[in-house]
Amino acid sequence: MLTIIDHGQVRELRLDRPPVNALNIELMDGLKQAIVEAGEHFDAIVISGRPGLFSAGLDVPELIALDREGISEMWRSLFTLLETTACSPVPVAAAITGHCPAGGAVLSLFCDYRVMTEGSYRIGLNETQVGLVVPEPIMNALVRLTGPHKAERMIVSGRLMNPAEAVEFGMVDSLASDAEQTVTAAVEWCEQLLKLPREAMLRNRILTRADFKRWFIEYGGEGLEEIVDHWFARETQEVLHGLVEQLKKK
Repeated sequence: MLTIIDHGQVRELRLDRPPVNALNIELMDGLKQAIVEAGEHFDAIVISGRPGLFSAGLDVPELIALDREGISEMWRSLFTLLETTACSPVPVAAAITGHCPAGGAVLSLFCDYRVMTEGSYRIGLNETQVGLVVPEPIMNALVRLTGPHKAERMIVSGRLMNPAEAVEFGMVDSLASDAEQTVTAAVEWCEQLLKLPREAMLRNRILTRADFKRWFIEYGGEGLEEIVDHWFARETQEVLHGLVEQLKKK
């Protein structure tokens, strides 16, 4: 589910779960563990996808069959992955190599830096369109990048943006011409950081990213229960099942 490529002291973790790198519990747990291990032996991390697609988000067809305990496990896995990414001891860059809706976009929010491939790709939090409520830590991460007003416009409408719009809104930091150049740009961004005085860079990074850990602590069990309740709400289930039926026809 992951392909590991080393670029000197930068480790690339390439999502490799065909056909669309959909996030299920196994992939999320595997990526989390890979980030932990990379943080112990490498100086920076790049998370990438295949050409044309970073990740299509949560694997709804698989998740729709889970009971309450399974869905709770899924959300815990996602939150653990996001917290691990945000609080990695070394910088993490996202090489967004193509389409990046929903959970794919969410993962990128918790990285230090985001490079996206130019082209007819889409990125954004389309949770509203598929009947889901955005959890507070994820909303906070988007607000942190874009500011409150732009985050509100994106979350409430659930609109997906093209790469140029994503840069304009502040959801993506820079663009590259193709998937290979996107990974190269992400690695180069990491390498530029590694030229700085190491201890000062890492300590200042921890200080400026301390809010991520606080959000997950404050959200806690009650927030998770509320999200699970909403997952099983009638409207949400109707929209999710409708989405699965659409996917079966493709």
